[in-house]
Amino acid sequence: MDTTTLAAFLAVDLLLVFTPGADWAYAISAGLRGRSVVPAVTGLIAGHAAYALVAVAGLAMLVANSPATLTVLTVAGAGYLLWLGWGVLRQSAAPAAAGESAAAGEGVAAGESGERTDASRVRVMLKGVGISGLNPKALLLYFSLFPQFIDPATGWPPAAQTGLLSTVHLTACAVVYLAVGVLARTVLSTRPSAARIVTRVSGTMMIAIGALLLVESLIG
Repeated sequence: MDTTTLAAFLAVDLLLVFTPGADWAYAISAGLRGRSVVPAVTGLIAGHAAYALVAVAGLAMLVANSPATLTVLTVAGAGYLLWLGWGVLRQSAAPAAAGESAAAGEGVAAGESGERTDASRVRVMLKGVGISGLNPKALLLYFSLFPQFIDPATGWPPAAQTGLLSTVHLTACAVVYLAVGVLARTVLSTRPSAARIVTRVSGTMMIAIGALLLVESLIG
């Protein structure tokens, strides 16, 4: 696969990655609530990586052509986004909760605190996996975009070309989502009112995207 094809794919892929959506909303939310955005972004990338493995295995076409499978996946993803978005909105409505939790935790032993932190990071990561892994738009990305850049004439097996394009896509997602989360944490951490507004917008975005996916699945 030549560099021109890779550059063209990267340009198109970046346009899609830079488009705000559920992944952006979750990265922003994680940046505002946590010390590190790495667990959240790791989860998001893991969900995309699962689709990459499906695409490399050549199953993306089969899944995308199965209306029943896509409907189930869409409904599940929509429901998860609605639930998560509602949770974000509830947390933003109680800004004092974080301070109360911190004060209550001052007497906790260091070992117990570390265990709680690890468990929290795992939960954050798993939520990220759920957001990107249950989003059928990610699967359709592999199904509709990747084939346009796969050329059998190059001599590369389709699986190898898909794997390379997937690596480029995952790298772009990781860089952009980390930047979004870190920027949200850095810029808004000293502005509580602005942070609450952005958190509420993030939660609203998740609910809106979930509702849109649900409507599309029911109408379609």
